[in-house]
Amino acid sequence: MSQTEEHAEGAGPFTTRLTWRLLDGGTAVWESRPARKRGLLTVRAPGGPAPLSRRADSVSVSRLRSLNAITAGAFTVGGALFALGAGAAQFGPGDTSSAWVYFAGGLFFNAGGYASLLQAINTPHRDSGTGALTTGRWRWWSYEPARIDWLSTCLLFVGTLVFGINLLDSLLQGLSTQQVNRLIWAPDMVGCILFLISGHLALVEVCHGRPRLRPRDLGWWIVAINQLGSVLFLVSALAAFTRPTTGSMVNVGVANWGTLAGALCFSAGGGLQFFERP
Repeated sequence: MSQTEEHAEGAGPFTTRLTWRLLDGGTAVWESRPARKRGLLTVRAPGGPAPLSRRADSVSVSRLRSLNAITAGAFTVGGALFALGAGAAQFGPGDTSSAWVYFAGGLFFNAGGYASLLQAINTPHRDSGTGALTTGRWRWWSYEPARIDWLSTCLLFVGTLVFGINLLDSLLQGLSTQQVNRLIWAPDMVGCILFLISGHLALVEVCHGRPRLRPRDLGWWIVAINQLGSVLFLVSALAAFTRPTTGSMVNVGVANWGTLAGALCFSAGGGLQFFERP
């Protein structure tokens, strides 16, 4: 294999793992999620007995640690607040207190979504000759839909913003059934669908193709738990549709319990992300 020959793995147009020969005769393996979350790639020296992890430069590592802490903390707290809001809606007096708790949790979800996107935007780049990860200039935004990590985290962030619209509208009083479905339920459904698409792309990224079980991979557990939370959010949203004929939800209990269980999944996923750091 020459220096220019590379073996790419992934799905469709997306590359999630790349193997190539280094100038010194060794072999390097870049994987999308470990590079983005931990600042690592794997290098095997010429004739070496086992591959070794090679860390990015200190600037990249510092950035990734900070962004990881913000992402993990935001989703842990945001998920806990959503669970608290669902509990208040199910067992509380039925006032607007749960809506305010949801709204506060949504703000943490916004922060976690954007921090995840910043990780993808500022992921260290590989040097194909030396097998090193190097830092580029800091960026607050980019447009890179050909990268699966960027697309997944961008859809996640947009989903949190759409949820924000839903949560803000839920604070309004005196809405008709049609207004509730248009201003609250419809954005909720859009946000759930965006979360599901983002989660599927994240599974493709961590599995390097079709989703499958990888129980020894921490990243897989984080993505799988979050995707389960997205499914539960969708079930909750479907049950929260207000019937025009009766003015009542399809199933209030399913809506509240689905939100509570889904929120706990995101909170658990956020907690696990504290351990997926450089």
